[in-house]
Amino acid sequence: MEKTFMEAMDFRHACKIFDETKKVSTEDMNYILEAGRKSPSSFGMEAWKFLVITNEELKAKLRPACWDQVQITSCSHLVVVLAGIDCVKPESGEVERKFKRREMPQEKLDFYLGLYAGHLKNTLSSDENIYAWTAKQTAFAAGNMMTAAAIKGVDSCPIEGYDKGKVEEILGLDTKKYQLALVLPFGYRINEQSTQLREPLENVVEYIK
Repeated sequence: MEKTFMEAMDFRHACKIFDETKKVSTEDMNYILEAGRKSPSSFGMEAWKFLVITNEELKAKLRPACWDQVQITSCSHLVVVLAGIDCVKPESGEVERKFKRREMPQEKLDFYLGLYAGHLKNTLSSDENIYAWTAKQTAFAAGNMMTAAAIKGVDSCPIEGYDKGKVEEILGLDTKKYQLALVLPFGYRINEQSTQLREPLENVVEYIK
């Protein structure tokens, strides 16, 4: 039975160990991945890619590079979230292609391309700066995927504890095109959920009138 949004927010937690005997269905994984695909991104560039790993040998290779965390091998599906690098550079042609998805006269297209290049001049000045920008945006997709998973009763655990270079090497990534942003395992909990601890609303919200 699907959960409401707030029920999903209460259900979701950083699952530390998954039940290796339970697998997430293809239907539920597609639902989760669609939530990532439909997520917002700056300028609508969708500068991300999701690698879905179910191969047990590959997960075992990745685990030592991810601080030997058991979630890597006990999960059903390991989603490696990548941040795009080359695809956001105007010279790649991808920026223009994505703007063109909305039909517009050439004059308007040229305006948007100029606005994009001008506004992001510093951001686009190096691959390091681009990664800082696109990796930050992958958090939108990852957050939506985790909530979508929780709606379906599927657990997750966002992982940033890894040797970035080693994971990229194991996956054979061309880091000029994509770089590692987040490792996101999905599966079903084996232990009871710990108590969710959050600051009260009044500590994190301030109204300015």
